[in-house]
Amino acid sequence: MTAESTSPAAKATAENLDALSYEEAREQLVAVVGRLEAGGASLEESLALWERGEALAKRCEEWLEGARRRLAAARSKGDDDSPTAG
Repeated sequence: MTAESTSPAAKATAENLDALSYEEAREQLVAVVGRLEAGGASLEESLALWERGEALAKRCEEWLEGARRRLAAARSKGDDDSPTAG
């Protein structure tokens, strides 16, 4: 799928995801998984839930990767600030 073929609804969903905190995205992901596991949704609803779940999981991973980078930077800075044994 190219950027030109992305639907306005998909773009709006992506924008909405960008505004979510990690906790909000994770909570929504848990709800999506619960709905999928419960069954009873139509095929189209299930596919929409799956796609939303994939997008939420990606957003959570982005948050976690950002946290990893911040921790690595803080550790690196801490190593730079520590006195060296001489």
